[in-house]
Amino acid sequence: MHVKAKELLKIYGSGENRITALDHASLEIAQGDFLSIMGPSGSGKSTLLHLLSGLDAPTSGSLFYDGKDIYRMNDRERSAFRRRNIGFIFQQFHLLPVLTARENILMPLLLERKQPEEAYVCELTELLGIADRITHLPHELSGGQQQRVAIARALVAKPDIIFADEPTGNLDSKSGGEVMELLTDIWKKTGRTLVVITHDSRIARMAERRFQITDGILSEVDGR
Repeated sequence: MHVKAKELLKIYGSGENRITALDHASLEIAQGDFLSIMGPSGSGKSTLLHLLSGLDAPTSGSLFYDGKDIYRMNDRERSAFRRRNIGFIFQQFHLLPVLTARENILMPLLLERKQPEEAYVCELTELLGIADRITHLPHELSGGQQQRVAIARALVAKPDIIFADEPTGNLDSKSGGEVMELLTDIWKKTGRTLVVITHDSRIARMAERRFQITDGILSEVDGR
């Protein structure tokens, strides 16, 4: 799936309270790309992710997925589009505490009323090293294991593109490194598009294409 963002502008407030969170950002993402978008807190990187994924709408600008402008969709259509095409991994794991790891993983399929492909679920949990933990509740898992469950949940519906917003932010350096190695391995093995938002230069350098965002202005670091 080819993604093209054109002149994305996001403004909050008005008058003296007007804040430009994102300043006419443009980029293209090809199928199978691995991008990192790096910037300090408050730079606009999470705003950019929310716009690129259709979680929020811009003040102006357009976003095309395979030539279709998703901002022209209504909320219901855009929500369905996200469920079917986009996987999300967040700094906060957002696991439902009353559900087991397996039930959390399968949630995207349940929302679409789809039956899980058991062989694929087993493959995912084996790859992520949580096959022996899927009957556990979130509070029975370590932070790293919870993030792996969140990654499996993001992948279970076989999305075309995965957005990860500070995916290691709540983990220690060892667990964070393991999670990024897993994401990189999944990207190599599946050919899915991966976009990682981070403030960590070590994580940013793992990507094939690197972007920097400062005061809402986006630029590609290596010029590719």
